[in-house]
Amino acid sequence: MGKFKYETPAFVQQIGRWVRNRTLKEKLCMGAIAAVVLLVLLKIFVKEHAHFFVAAQTSQAVGILLLIYKLTISKTCSGLSLRTQELTAINLFVRLLSSLTIRGQVHVVLDFLNLVATLWVMYMMRFKLKSTYLQELDNMPLLYVLVPCGVAALLAHPIGPFPLLIRWMWSFCISVEAVAVLPQLRLMQNSKMVEPFTSHYVFALGVSRFMGCANWIIQLIETRGVHLMLIGQGHIWILLALVAELVHTFILADFCYYYVKSVMEGQTIMSLRSLV
Repeated sequence: MGKFKYETPAFVQQIGRWVRNRTLKEKLCMGAIAAVVLLVLLKIFVKEHAHFFVAAQTSQAVGILLLIYKLTISKTCSGLSLRTQELTAINLFVRLLSSLTIRGQVHVVLDFLNLVATLWVMYMMRFKLKSTYLQELDNMPLLYVLVPCGVAALLAHPIGPFPLLIRWMWSFCISVEAVAVLPQLRLMQNSKMVEPFTSHYVFALGVSRFMGCANWIIQLIETRGVHLMLIGQGHIWILLALVAELVHTFILADFCYYYVKSVMEGQTIMSLRSLV
């Protein structure tokens, strides 16, 4: 039985060719317009801010399910970063602990399910599919990520009735989440090519991050910049959260651009040569 081969519809490829023929300035304008339109639609149809978190976590869950499908069907973890999965597990575990005190049940359930799925992916990569893991290309030290995040959380954490450890954990997981994808992008740049399921996974993370960033932007609009004024009153953790969201979004934005470009061109294997 032959492999299923996805072919991009002809009209999508035609749109892709039309976009490729635009100048860089025109492409940037179209991207900005698309982002604004999406933000307006989200503001109109999403009434509860908690729904943004649910959408972000659901998108991340979809990405993890794609990884599970890849590992189960293809029996290979080639192209996946174990370090990114480890950072994701650390982020989810710390956030799960802090959510038990700070947030509601839906956050705990979603984080727990994503953590279990991530731990399963790590188990498969470490033991069952170890021979296919590209360890030599997955070479970003975790301490380079964790130590700065820990220090940032010490310097900027929420002020409130919760214990200091819980507040530190909340800031720490925000920082780790912002940079957890860096080892995966580093591995993809080292290998120069990205197979479909890995690119789908990273794109799902990009959608998740767009939801988180959109939530902050809409909150700033609705409160008329109250959060920014609070920063000036000593609530530095808000600045940390905003910077983390922006960093995470911009880290993934470039990849998402090339992902959409590859899909519109009908490519099944994505090349990152232009990103290095």
